[in-house]
Amino acid sequence: MEALKLLLSSDIGLLSLFTIGFVIVMGFYLVGFIKKNAAEDARKAQ
Repeated sequence: MEALKLLLSSDIGLLSLFTIGFVIVMGFYLVGFIKKNAAEDARKAQ
């Protein structure tokens, strides 16, 4: 519980939380982008 309190109250903890969130959102974006482009390339190849 102390770790969670430190994570949410300190500057470094908040920066770490933001970084983790950013990496997760970027991962979802990249997966969607790659799927879209792969489907488009497959359609063009036919």
